[in-house]
Amino acid sequence: MVEIKFVDITPNHSLDGLNTMALPARAEYFCRVVSLENIQQALAFARNQKLSITLLGGGSNIILAGNLPGLVIQVGLSGVNIESQSENTVWVTAGAGEVWHDFVISMLDKKYYGLENLSLIPGLVGAAPVQNIGAYGVELSDCFIALEAIEIATGEAVHFSRQDCQFAYRHSIFKEAPRDSYLITSVTLELQRLPTVEISYPALRTALESRLLANNDGSDLTKELVSLELVSPELVSPELVSEVVCNIRREKLPDPDREPNVGSFFKNPVLSRAQAELLADQYEDLVMYEQGDEQVKIPAAWLIERAGWKGVNVGTCGVHSQHALVLTHSGGARGSDILLLAEQIVADIKQRFNIELEMEPRVIGT
Repeated sequence: MVEIKFVDITPNHSLDGLNTMALPARAEYFCRVVSLENIQQALAFARNQKLSITLLGGGSNIILAGNLPGLVIQVGLSGVNIESQSENTVWVTAGAGEVWHDFVISMLDKKYYGLENLSLIPGLVGAAPVQNIGAYGVELSDCFIALEAIEIATGEAVHFSRQDCQFAYRHSIFKEAPRDSYLITSVTLELQRLPTVEISYPALRTALESRLLANNDGSDLTKELVSLELVSPELVSPELVSEVVCNIRREKLPDPDREPNVGSFFKNPVLSRAQAELLADQYEDLVMYEQGDEQVKIPAAWLIERAGWKGVNVGTCGVHSQHALVLTHSGGARGSDILLLAEQIVADIKQRFNIELEMEPRVIGT
């Protein structure tokens, strides 16, 4: 007989150490669920007490605007299982509470490929499909198969296919549904057993080429392959891609343990080709990424830096000196202070470029 451990629900719980922006806030009630039984226990408690529910993962993509009423549920479901495999692919299911980067590295260790470009993205597995996380030319939706969730209102198990999730750039159906409608319990991905790599993203390719030339003995063959952009799996392994991605992120993005932040604070805006070309006529250094359907994505960091915000501090909040997309908190500020700085940046970009920046992190609390 399996013993069922009951969930521990604590009142007036501090959330200061549970968000990577290190903002002060408290939960009226708090619990960490590590099993499906825990989830049902927590939902029953909330129903009996007539409490609202807020879901919390790793706290790496939220801004706490204030205290959270009701019950805050932190998802801690763990476990990684191989569902099926063929000669070329493998289906892997990971618990929503698994740390994303640890999961990526564990898959590389097993020689399962496809996630290496997403290395060092903060947060938990369960949050990955909500945001449709992406980096360096790869999005989660590229390898997504399905996820399992619990519908908060009913406590019923729900299955979501890739089509059900309605993925788009940094978007999914979970952002459209009423907030915290579903608690994701596991995610299933299809990974590759052959070491293919995606290295078309310019910043990644440049870093890889520099790495190859620096590590090589200077042979003409390697130099020629790099110059011709014929970098192949024989020269670039998925493990190397992961290592280089980690290096890029560490160079650009501050460690939240040292400089509290939530990573990229704004989404890269997608413009019509006509609007992007008009902007390019004014600024020769504008970088543009083709998106198809006459749409072009441009870097939000370029806009923010061009507007002069890079390195600017307002009290104990500021724009990071090395990466204009990152807002940091050096201590003593509240969520409202961070949001005020973000609003000032958005308003300035709108005035200068007629482009409306959109925040990536979710704002919760009152």
